[in-house]
Amino acid sequence: MAVEVRGVVAANHPALTGHFPGDPIVPGALILCEVLRAARQAMGGDFVPAAIPQARFHAPLRPSEPYVCTIERIDAQTFKYQLKRQATLVASGTMQAVPRAPSRLP
Repeated sequence: MAVEVRGVVAANHPALTGHFPGDPIVPGALILCEVLRAARQAMGGDFVPAAIPQARFHAPLRPSEPYVCTIERIDAQTFKYQLKRQATLVASGTMQAVPRAPSRLP
C-alpha cells in the first residue's frame, strides 16, 4: 500500500542560498531529506533510514512548488519513492531501513 505525503520547500530555506541566484532550484540533497521526512511520517517511529541505493532526479523542483511524495513498501526493509510536482516526476528511487534499536535508558 502506498502512502502519499504532501509538502513544499520554503523559498527562504537556508539550503537554497547560492543554488542558483536568479533561478533557484531545490538541491538534490534537500529533495532526499524531504523524501526521508515523508518516509518517517508515512512509516512511523520504527523507520530508521540505512541507505538510499537508488536515487534518480528527473526534473527540477523550484522553491515554493507543492509536491507529493509517494512511499511504497517493497519488503520489510525496502521502500520505493516518487516525488512529483503536479504530474511531473522530480525524483524516484529506493531506500532501505533497519529496525529501531531498543532504548537502553531506564
